[in-house]
Amino acid sequence: MERYIEKHKSGTFDMIIIGGGITGATMAYEAVTRGLKAALFEKGDFGAATSSATSKLIHGGLRYLKNLEFGLVRESLRERRILSNIAPNFVYPVPFMIPSYQNVKSHKIMIFSAMALYDVLSFDKGYTWDPSKSLPHFRSFSRNQTLAMEPCVKPEGMTGSTIFYDCQNNFPERMTLAFLKSAERMGARLSNYAKVVSLEKKGDQVTGILAQDLINGETGRFTAPVTVNCAGPWADIVIQSAATGQTKHQIKRSEGIHIITRKICKNHAVTMMTRQNRHIMVMPWRGHSLIGTTDKAYFGDPDDYRVSKKSILRLLSEVNENYQCADLKYEDVLFYYGGLRPLADIDTEDSYESSRKYEIFDNADEGLNGLFTVEGGKYTTSRQLAVETMQMVQKKMKIKLPKEVSSARPLFGSDIKNMELFLEKLKNDYPDFSHATVTWLGKNYGTECHAVFQLARKNNKLAEVLNRDGEILAEVAYALQKEVAMSLSDILFRRTGLGLLGNPGEEVIKKAALMAAEHLKWDGKKFRQEMQQVLDRFRLPEA
Repeated sequence: MERYIEKHKSGTFDMIIIGGGITGATMAYEAVTRGLKAALFEKGDFGAATSSATSKLIHGGLRYLKNLEFGLVRESLRERRILSNIAPNFVYPVPFMIPSYQNVKSHKIMIFSAMALYDVLSFDKGYTWDPSKSLPHFRSFSRNQTLAMEPCVKPEGMTGSTIFYDCQNNFPERMTLAFLKSAERMGARLSNYAKVVSLEKKGDQVTGILAQDLINGETGRFTAPVTVNCAGPWADIVIQSAATGQTKHQIKRSEGIHIITRKICKNHAVTMMTRQNRHIMVMPWRGHSLIGTTDKAYFGDPDDYRVSKKSILRLLSEVNENYQCADLKYEDVLFYYGGLRPLADIDTEDSYESSRKYEIFDNADEGLNGLFTVEGGKYTTSRQLAVETMQMVQKKMKIKLPKEVSSARPLFGSDIKNMELFLEKLKNDYPDFSHATVTWLGKNYGTECHAVFQLARKNNKLAEVLNRDGEILAEVAYALQKEVAMSLSDILFRRTGLGLLGNPGEEVIKKAALMAAEHLKWDGKKFRQEMQQVLDRFRLPEA
């Protein structure tokens, strides 16, 4: 990968995309697969905001059935199957358990009815390229069977459970990167740490952007007849900075946080309904429990958002109230993360009840012809959002674009017909690496793993194993050399998984920092700043 803005201070494109999260990434990929010349600008690191603050799921959205959003659920289920096909190394079936209780909201009849409908809407879930990605139908279990499978389930009033399957995204940050790499290899120009300072206009026509390279401070002007605003929680701020009159665009921002703790449930993602009629999940992830999510309206500046101690304590309280497990305390939180969801539905007071549908706006009515803004949506449906945006773009440009092919084309590094056979072959090809390392690299890098293995074989120091998952120092080198990692945080939290289970130890952090300092030419002050920023990230909030 290359940072386009680093070497170019001007350029002409068919489309400019603002925002490098999953929405911008899929937009760039969809644009170039249709033959458009596209450039993407992200003010931070790729996938560093909302796209890295997910529940790590590729799912249909079972709870949306309550709002009768059958179309959204069906679309999500179809996209779940497509992502399982085109990104098989990232997307895996995971069993969900929903305990039933002697109350209306969690009664077994209500759950059975919802699951039957969910199965009908996912009628094509067996049509996967890799047989291991095919999902079974739901099943019901007795009270005793439920407690035997998951002792973490609260037994009082429990009558049984239902188990169904959705999919887990084992590394959303790298999957976002896979979309970006796929786009770049087809001609897209990508820039992280490239802030869009302003939209360029000629009369009412948006003609491009003025962008600043936040690494060296230089600015550049880039032009295109169409600009797509994929800035997520910042989308309305982008519009307001350029609109000559009062913009009608408002985004409701919702805070969602997650915490990582020791493993408190066995093998299922156990879903419970709280007293506030909100769902909470304890999910298995990398030998730990991933717990989430909250859903609370946020009214401040998105740049000022931080996870608070109060939010974490509230989530811990819900877990302790709804699960039969050892009480979790604040110090039991190994890692935490949070982000802001942009919600298109601004009419509903409760952000939890807001729809996760997306909307695509043509901003011509606001004196910003040539600008489109996408709002709302979720990770699972981002590819389809890009497809629908292209339909509006071709009308605006008065051209006929080729039909979409992204649903049938594996992402870069993901051209794998059978994951089980792929991993088995890797074990034979790389007997000098541990089973854990082979599995980790095979799943999180796909066919790109060969390049990482070769780095480690050429330099034995890079073969050093850094954690229980088998991650090796060569991943740090690969992030710096091939994946435009520009900070220690980029390396630990988005290119590798070294920091995503909590503090991996100062020795591991320092080894990664020393490699980054050498590659990025940091001086002593910059080295200390990067180290301190990461160490601060591992501390629990004090307020």
